Amino acid sequence: MKRISAFTLIELLVVIAIIAILAAILFPVFSSAREKARQTSCLSNLRQIGMAFAQYVQDYDEQLPSRRDLKASLPGGWKPWTGWPTSDPRAGWAAQVMYPYTKSYDIWLCPSVKGTLMSQQIQVIQPVSNDSGAPVTGYWMWRFDRIDNPIPLSDLWGKTDEQSVLDLQAAGDPNAGYPNSVSDVELCVDPYFPSTIPTVPASIKGLGVHFGGRNRVFLDVHVKYFRDYRTH
Repeated sequence: MKRISAFTLIELLVVIAIIAILAAILFPVFSSAREKARQTSCLSNLRQIGMAFAQYVQDYDEQLPSRRDLKASLPGGWKPWTGWPTSDPRAGWAAQVMYPYTKSYDIWLCPSVKGTLMSQQIQVIQPVSNDSGAPVTGYWMWRFDRIDNPIPLSDLWGKTDEQSVLDLQAAGDPNAGYPNSVSDVELCVDPYFPSTIPTVPASIKGLGVHFGGRNRVFLDVHVKYFRDYRTH
């Protein structure tokens, strides 16, 4: 008689248990590796943004762009929300102004923002124009966050790099810090909602992009990851 070989129920259960254990061990590793790749891609985006601004400055008499008019006219206008932040650091205007240098709108959205809770926040996502289906941005530019006239000391509209440093020093803004050079002046950053701000809604309090921190690019075009205990 022909003998048919097969797994017993116990053997199947043992194999399934081993697979489950391996999955539990490896899944966090794969998740961490995937997020690290996104963080690296984000740094690349920010470096390209920094280089675009550097090229713009070279072409426009060493002056940074001054497009408060464009910032105010994009969808929703300036600061279409009532909570934190108290200003409007969204970068839709910059993506449009820098397009001749970047040749792409894709670099204005961090890969770790796409399809997440962060991408649903009005304080983060901004179309680059009023056209239906226009590309969107998801980075923040704190030093281009107001449309006041005259231009605040802590904003960089139309200023040279040197004047930007001097004005930030004179402003004494603790959020901007005291820069000693352009290497200390933040240009563009991942969005975040600090857990220490009382007006941040509970649903997004402490929400960050990259596991407890964010990427930044500075006026001298160097990029750096900043760990922030106020985010997770």
